[in-house]
Amino acid sequence: MEIEHRVSSADLVAVLAARTPRVGGNDGGWPGLTLYRHTAPMTPAWNETRSLSLGIVAQGSKAVTVDGERHVYDAFHYLVLGGSPHLQAEIPEAGVNAPLLSLVLEIDPAAVRRISAGMVGRGAGGLEPVGAGDGDRCVVSALDPELMAVVLRFLRSLDSEADRRVLAPMCVEEMIYRVLCREQFSRLLRFAARQTVQSPILAALAFARAHYAEPLTVNDLARRAALSPSAFSAHFRDATGRSPYQFLKECRLDRARELLVGGGTSVAAVSRRVGYTSASHFIKEFRTRFGVTPRAYADACGLDAEPRNAQRTPTRCSAHERC
Repeated sequence: MEIEHRVSSADLVAVLAARTPRVGGNDGGWPGLTLYRHTAPMTPAWNETRSLSLGIVAQGSKAVTVDGERHVYDAFHYLVLGGSPHLQAEIPEAGVNAPLLSLVLEIDPAAVRRISAGMVGRGAGGLEPVGAGDGDRCVVSALDPELMAVVLRFLRSLDSEADRRVLAPMCVEEMIYRVLCREQFSRLLRFAARQTVQSPILAALAFARAHYAEPLTVNDLARRAALSPSAFSAHFRDATGRSPYQFLKECRLDRARELLVGGGTSVAAVSRRVGYTSASHFIKEFRTRFGVTPRAYADACGLDAEPRNAQRTPTRCSAHERC
């Protein structure tokens, strides 16, 4: 297919470079769009995709680990990710003169189903049937010229209010169409279908992330999903690969690690802020998850997590301690 306006890989790099003024994630100016610039390698760190997403690398390379499988996608490659509450992201190499430039765009599952239905109705040749292919593992695909062109049009449409209202939504739909025209057809459809089924679980996940420091129970989260506790626990494990208890614990411990890196807060205070009623229980679970105690972790970062004038008071475990 002939592209009306020829574009080059340098065009996409230039557009992303201009729109990423700071290192890390940058607001893309569109719901669910995040633009990234990294100027140094990043070791594996926990991340998440809250919904069906399209990830594209324009410069450098990025690695993601989902369900224990590591996948690297280099410049001008993309992958489709189903909503995953826990994945690991890694940047093998990056520098100031050659930063990693990438984007992640959340995709509406309803749009995927609507566009794919139209394609199947027209008998789109060569499309893979739903359920075929490589299962749920990550598949890295080359960013073909047609998809690259529409990504550029989408990003440029965000500069004008009129273009943003009229052209940007059409560009998003064309991006979905272009991905559906390629080998990720079945994965995109399968993830879209699963996203709809999991919507009550996603609501409970969002609530848990916002209220992790509260004494939440499985019953509390099940009510958010309008499910019985047993049904909720089963659906939650199917969706996340972990129990609600384990998910809450990981949320709390991940937040605790961030607070310790920030410095200036005692270990006991951190444990209370993330929802633990027992400092000793917090220390034990932190060491189990990260391999070191909170104090050792802060010391390894060269920070002082416990103010020198803080008086350490032993804290007894509560017999009724919740997760």
